[in-house]
Amino acid sequence: MLLYIKLYYEFCKIGFFTVGGGLATIPFLESLSNKTNWFTEKDLVNMLAISESTPGAIGINMATYTGYLTGGPLGGIVATLGIVTPSVLIILVISKALKKFKENTYINGAFYGLRPASVGLITAATFGIIKVSFLYSSKHLSFFQNLNIKSLILGIILYILIKKIKINPILLIVCSGVVGVIFKI
Repeated sequence: MLLYIKLYYEFCKIGFFTVGGGLATIPFLESLSNKTNWFTEKDLVNMLAISESTPGAIGINMATYTGYLTGGPLGGIVATLGIVTPSVLIILVISKALKKFKENTYINGAFYGLRPASVGLITAATFGIIKVSFLYSSKHLSFFQNLNIKSLILGIILYILIKKIKINPILLIVCSGVVGVIFKI
């Protein structure tokens, strides 16, 4: 029972302070991993891959996956409820007061300040994902010895296929899974 209370509490905190969408949850999840050892850095990258390739919000998918890893099906439900509770409460309060605060300079100033915070959280998450995706985790090797060349090549190819050739991302997700299995990336 204590595990479920802790899951709810931790994800409720993440839900309150995650500004900028699902990718902004990643630094919080990294911190949670370090604090609780519920999952590893590799688990986090796998969570992100699964969350990105399944329908729904990334943060909710990641909370559900983490909760499931930690406490089974009930853990998944509890973590999901924890992360959505703050959003529901905040939206209820904001929707009641939206007309009053729409032109308020303090509210507009707060949103002005939250935008860079969102970008910072997402940027930190991006660098964390790059590190885990393209580098091995040996502290005894140089940067170039730690570089996972196969993953880097796949990443560059996928970038080109998405941005330049405009191939459907769903097809690329499926193909990437197959390539990962074949080449053990």
